[in-house]
Amino acid sequence: MTTDQRGTYPSHSLKHTRRAAAASLGGTILEYYDFAIYGLASALVFGPLFFPSADPTLGVLASFVTFGVGFLARPLGGIVFGHFGDRLGRKNVLVTTMLIMGVSTVLIGCLPGYDSIGYWGAVLLVLLRLAQGFAFGGEQPGAVLLVAEHAAEGRRGLFASLPGAGVSFGLVLGNLAFLAVNNTMDPVAVQTWGWRIPFWAGGLLVLIGLLIRFGLAETPDFERNKANDQVSASPIRDVIRTHPAQILLAGGVQAGQAVASYITVIYSLAYAREHDVPASLPLLGIILSGALHLALVPAAGALSDRFGRLPTYLAGAVFIAITALFFFPMIGSGSAVLVISAYLLLFGIGWAVITGVYPVMIAEAFATKVSYSGLSLGMQLGVVIGGLTPFVATLVATLPNGSTLLGIGLSVVVLLSGWCAAAIVRRTTRAGVAAAMDRSVAVRADDAGL
Repeated sequence: MTTDQRGTYPSHSLKHTRRAAAASLGGTILEYYDFAIYGLASALVFGPLFFPSADPTLGVLASFVTFGVGFLARPLGGIVFGHFGDRLGRKNVLVTTMLIMGVSTVLIGCLPGYDSIGYWGAVLLVLLRLAQGFAFGGEQPGAVLLVAEHAAEGRRGLFASLPGAGVSFGLVLGNLAFLAVNNTMDPVAVQTWGWRIPFWAGGLLVLIGLLIRFGLAETPDFERNKANDQVSASPIRDVIRTHPAQILLAGGVQAGQAVASYITVIYSLAYAREHDVPASLPLLGIILSGALHLALVPAAGALSDRFGRLPTYLAGAVFIAITALFFFPMIGSGSAVLVISAYLLLFGIGWAVITGVYPVMIAEAFATKVSYSGLSLGMQLGVVIGGLTPFVATLVATLPNGSTLLGIGLSVVVLLSGWCAAAIVRRTTRAGVAAAMDRSVAVRADDAGL
């Protein structure tokens, strides 16, 4: 282990950075694998299984409510894990969040339905979804900080984007799991027990992720603060007192990408089914666009190192705002070319760009001693808003010109997130963050002077 001149803590070595990137990537893969399979099950299975009703739409609405309930637990998870992440370090917290996520996912796959235990099945589903949300609240910000605090100046955007690449990897795996089940089993078998297989398979991802995380070193930034006796006694209180605007703006940035993702990879499946589009077609579109997303996310992170965070983010936000206006008409057309193109444009390109930039952009807005807490609060504020998207979208779609309203609404939300991005970068001055973190950050002078 190497040291720098300021203390006996590890330096930003490429070896440690790569290990941190692998650990962060693995956690994000599990997180969004869980997200994908739960969202798909909510759209395709959970309605009739846990909420039988004469009106199928009511069953879908009820299952989407359980999807959204998990997001209500995220702020609590963000507060708890943010506190311990800033007090005790990033590594141990991230081991704990992975365990909770994995166990909850496997247990969901074991739940009996309404026919066996009535609405108790739905109650258990909600409790496990709350446990998932609690763990997710600490996982995402911790994964970003783990790799960002290991990465060297000039490459922080690239490495901090890698957890975002895990988003598409997890979504692709989740969709492949459901696609395989749908294509190899008859519909009755899928509804009765086949849907459980993707949840059980999540246990394998947990084992792999834990093996990687147990061998990690703590981040140099946290070790530096610990050596200099700069660990906050109450990081939540301190970050609210010192960074209140950054928390709200980070929530706005997060809400934009969350709404875009939940519209694209969750609600669009229900929308396609209501318009008699074969289920395999949007699933294929998500898989193909996920592969493109996987390639473009690190490219966007690297571009932000070269050209600045804000210009790169705004390019993606404007692209989404334009393509959102055509997304639902393309899905509703039923044309294979148009359906797949819709996913490639909105998810594969536009969402990839903002996913590759926003984590490091908001991480740089907080001082190291409160960064886990600040990032957790900001991210989960935005995620809670995004988590209600499938439910709200289902209601809006029932209105006259519902698909048009959905497209316009998505455009407005993403453009507002661009405004939040501009405001948070404006507050992230080079001098202020460098003093707080004891090192410089990759924010260009023209970004800071907006």
